[in-house]
Amino acid sequence: MAGQTAPAEPTSGKNLGTMLEAHQAKEAENTNSALDAQLFYQLLIGEISANSGEPAPAVSLILDAAQKTKDAQLYQRATELALQSRSGDAALQAARAWKQAHPTSIEASRYTLQILLALNRVAESAEPLKSLVELTPTMERTQTFAAVPRLYARAGDKKLAATLVEQTLAPYFSQPGTAAPAWAMAGRLRLAAGDTAGALDAANRGHAADEQAEGPVLLALELMDPKRPQAEAMVSQYMTRATPASPELRMAYVRNLLNAERYPNALTQLQILLKEKPDFAQGWLVLGSLQLQENKPALAENSLKRYVELAEQQTPTDETARGLAQAFFALAQISEKRQDLAGADGWLKRIENPEMLMQAQMRRANLLAKQGKLQDGLQLIRDLPELKDGDDRSKLMAQATLLKEFKQYLPAYELIAQAIAQAPDDIELIYEQAMIAEKLNKLDEMEQLLRRVISLKPDYHAAYNALGYSLADRNMRLAEAKVLIQKAVAFAPTDPFIQDSLGWVEFRLGNPAEALRLLDAAFKARPDSEIAAHLGEVLWTMGRRDRAQAIWKEGRRLNPENETLLETLQRLRIKL
Repeated sequence: MAGQTAPAEPTSGKNLGTMLEAHQAKEAENTNSALDAQLFYQLLIGEISANSGEPAPAVSLILDAAQKTKDAQLYQRATELALQSRSGDAALQAARAWKQAHPTSIEASRYTLQILLALNRVAESAEPLKSLVELTPTMERTQTFAAVPRLYARAGDKKLAATLVEQTLAPYFSQPGTAAPAWAMAGRLRLAAGDTAGALDAANRGHAADEQAEGPVLLALELMDPKRPQAEAMVSQYMTRATPASPELRMAYVRNLLNAERYPNALTQLQILLKEKPDFAQGWLVLGSLQLQENKPALAENSLKRYVELAEQQTPTDETARGLAQAFFALAQISEKRQDLAGADGWLKRIENPEMLMQAQMRRANLLAKQGKLQDGLQLIRDLPELKDGDDRSKLMAQATLLKEFKQYLPAYELIAQAIAQAPDDIELIYEQAMIAEKLNKLDEMEQLLRRVISLKPDYHAAYNALGYSLADRNMRLAEAKVLIQKAVAFAPTDPFIQDSLGWVEFRLGNPAEALRLLDAAFKARPDSEIAAHLGEVLWTMGRRDRAQAIWKEGRRLNPENETLLETLQRLRIKL
C-alpha cells in the first residue's frame, strides 16, 4: 500500500525455528501432523525469500502453508511479513484468512481491525471491532474500550469513526459493567471528531452509569474549561467522595489546575493527595516546585528533599532521572539564593540526566564565575562530552553566554566570530554577535549584522525588534525604529517583549498615552524587570508617581540586577 504505514501494535513475527519447534511438539502428540516434508520445504523457501528481501513470495508461500495446516502461528507470520513489506492488501488478505480459520482468535480480530484502520477503510471495521470486544474476557473489556480511540486515531473521517463505533458497540452502553467505560470511549471519539458538547454528554452519561468509574472523570478532566463548568463539577464531586481518588487521577487534576494558573486550588489538591498517599513521589516534586514559585524556599526545600528520598528508592527510569534533575536544579537554586554556593554546586553535581547535563554544567560554571573563577567555569563547559551532533555548538554558545553575563564582552565577541568563520550563514550566531557588538558600542556593526540576519531570514522577528529597540533606546531614527518594531509585531503579535519595544518607541515619539497602553499590557502578559523599567518611566513622566514606584519595586523584586532598571532609577534619581 503505497504511502501507508503499518499499524503500531502488531508484534514482530516468530522465526522459522520457533514455528518448526512448535510443529515438532505437535508431531509428538499427533503423528498425522500436517507439516509433511513438502510443507516444511515450502516454509523454508518462504523464510529464505523473506530474509532475501522478497516479501511477496514469502507471504504467499507461508499463507498457503497456513491454510493447509490451519496453524495460527503461520497465519500471524504471513500477516506480519506483509505488514513489514508495507503491503496493506496482502496483510489484510492474510488476517482475514486467519480470522476465517480461527473465528474465536482475539489476535486475528485485532490484526484485521488495525490493518483496516491503517488502510483508512473505517467503514469496513465494524465486524472485527465487534468481534474483538465480544471475544475479550469480561474483566478486560475496560482496557479494550480504552484502546479503541487510539486505534481509530488515524481515521481520516473522525465523525464516521465515532458514529460507527457507537452503533457497532451499542449494547455495551446500557450494560451495568460496561456502560461507564463505553461512554468514556465514545466521548474521546466524539472529542477527536470536534464534538465537544457530545463528548461532555458522553462523560455525564458514563458518570451517571457508574459514579465510581475513573474513565468518564478522566474525560471530564480533558474537557475542563471555564466555558464548560459541568466538566469540573464532575471532577470536583469525584474528588470529594468518601473513597479516595487514585493518586494518578488527582495528580492529573493538579496539572490541569497548574496549566490554568490556579495555584491555590492546585496546592489544596496536592496537600490532600500527599495526606492520602505520603509516599507518592511525584506529588512532592510538584509541591516543591510550586512552593518555590510562591517564594517559600524553606517549605520547597523540605518537599524537594522528600521527593529525592522517595525517587531514589524507586527503580531507575528516564522519567525518574528527569524528575531528580529537576529537583536538584531547584535545590541548587534555593542554596544559591541563601549564598550557599558550595551547597548549590553539590546539588548540581548530582545531575546525571544527559538531556540536562549541559544546563547543569552551565549553572556550575556560573557559580564558579561568581566566586571569581570564570576561567574554571569556562573550562568546565569545554570539558563536557559531545554526545550528539550540535553539542560542540551548544558548548560554544554556553561559553559566550557566560562571558556576556560577567560582562566579558570582547572575549565573547571573539569566540562567536571564530564560530561564524566556520559557519558564515548561521543566523543565530550572527544575531548573537550583533547583540554583543551593541554591548561593545559597535553600533554600526550591530546594525550591519542584524540586517544580514534579516536578509538571510526575512521572518526573523527578533532581528527587527532588536534593531528597532536599539534605535529607539538611543532616541535615533525613531520613525524607522517604529517601522522595524511594527514589522516584528506582524511576525509575533503576542510577544510581550516586542510590545514593550513598541511602547518604548511610542514614548520616545511623544505619545505617552499609547505607550502606557502598550507597556501596561506587556507587563501584565509578562511581568519582567525591563518592562517594569519602561512602564515606570512612562508613569513617572505622566505624573503618576505612586504607581510608577510600585511598578519599579515589583521590577526590582523580579530581578534586582537588571541593567535597564538600575540605569533608569539612577538617571531619574529614584530611591525606592
